[in-house]
This record gives sequence, C-alpha cells and structure tokens, in this order.
Amino acid sequence: MQLVFRKKLMDTFLWLIAAYVVFCAAAYFGNRLFMYFPDANRVLPREVGLVGVKEIELPTPDGETLVGWYAKANPGQPTILYFHGNAGNAAGRAEKIERMRTGGTGVFFLNNRGYGGSSGQPTEKHNVADAIMVYDTLRAQGVPGNQIVLYGESLGTGQATQLGASREVKAVVLEAPLTSTVDVGKRTWFFLPLNLLMTDQYRNARHVTNIHVPVLVLHGEQDAVIPVQMGKRVFAAANEPKRLEVFPDGGHSDLFDHGAWEKVRAFLSEMSRN
Repeated sequence: MQLVFRKKLMDTFLWLIAAYVVFCAAAYFGNRLFMYFPDANRVLPREVGLVGVKEIELPTPDGETLVGWYAKANPGQPTILYFHGNAGNAAGRAEKIERMRTGGTGVFFLNNRGYGGSSGQPTEKHNVADAIMVYDTLRAQGVPGNQIVLYGESLGTGQATQLGASREVKAVVLEAPLTSTVDVGKRTWFFLPLNLLMTDQYRNARHVTNIHVPVLVLHGEQDAVIPVQMGKRVFAAANEPKRLEVFPDGGHSDLFDHGAWEKVRAFLSEMSRN
C-alpha cells in the first residue's frame, strides 16, 4: 500500500510540474495577448467632433504605416506628444485631445501598431522605436525639442519615459504610470517568474531615472488597474524638478474629470517661468 501511495504521490507531483511548465510556456508565448487590447477601427478626427485636427500617415522603416492625429501648436505654445494606454484608440480620447488644445497647445496623438488604423502588431520594441520616429518627424517639421511635452497614459508611460531619456523635450507627464508590467502582472500571477517570461516589460521605475527635465506624475487613489503606490514609486525614482498629483476620488482613466489637465497646465506654466 505504501508503494502504491508513493507512486500516486509522485505521479501527481510530476503532473503538477508538467502543468506548471505548460503554464509558463503559455505565459511566455502569449503574454502580449493579455497586454494589448487594440481597437483597430480607423476614425477621422472630424467624425468625433474635432476641428483643426488632421489625420497623418507615417511609414515605418520596417514597412508598416502608423496613423496619428495632429493639431499644430500656436506660436509660442508647446506640442503634446501623446502615447496611449493598452486599449482603445485615438477616437476614445477625443475629449482629452480637445481639452489639451485649450489655449493653442498642439497635440500629436500616435495610434500604436494595431490601433486606430495603424498596421502591424504592438510590441515594446516597436512602440518605443515608433515614438522616437514621430518625435524626429515633429522636429523635422520645425517643432523645437524644448517645446515638445511627452504625455504617457498608463502603458504609454513606457514610451514616454524611454523617449524622454533619449531626446530633448520640455517636460514629461506620466498619467497612471506603472513601475513595470512585471510588477502589474505579479499582482495576479504571483506564482510565475514573470521577469523571465514577459517579453515587454516597460520598466518605468528604471527609465525615469535617465530623464533630466521636469516630470509630473498623475495618479488616482482609487485606481484598480495600476495601484497608486506604483505611481509614487515612479515619482520617487524621478529626478528633480518633479511633482506628484494624487486625486483622492480618481480611478484609472477618469483623471481629467478630477482636474488633471488643469494640474498639467499649471505645472507646464510654472516650469516655463523657471
């Protein structure tokens, strides 16, 4: 009886190991399926009520075509280079884009690969390379680097921090930043070695240390997607000058309803005076 019990116990143990290995393999090969939720629908700015915003097509060096929405800044005003989160597309941020244009501020919203009519599949490597390409395009069109403000939303903060560490910009604004996708994933998949399995890790807490312009972090206390503690850790890792704005009633995607844009405008105005 004892030998039979030991055999069953060993068989169960081996099955558990096999199941764990299969689970790890699925996480490695399929983790991007749980990270990106693109809305591929291509919508024109005028279809969502935006006047003065043009659709721009940008070819990439590897043969894809990116779709962006662009409203030029009035003379002397900054241009917001906007990187979105892991779901939706530009159309879903039309109200935010319109708010950003208040006072003549320019906005360039990049639909990442697979989003809003842009071709290709999103990856961290491609998203960051595309962000750099769009920045260089703005510079080639005469927009000064010291008048470009990087605005990263949620997963898009990963593009903003890496671009901000490699190009001249006026400031970097991070809305609901994650410390890394590994840290977010561990909240649910704590039993997996995600640092070895996840291909796109967006390590903001590391990259923000290489930014040497003003940084503003916005986060909601009620954020159930990316905990406010992550935003505070990114803020702590950033260099001065920096500011943290926490919204007690704010969630993950409603910070503009709680005065976030007014905080951004005040921050940029103050940094311009200094």
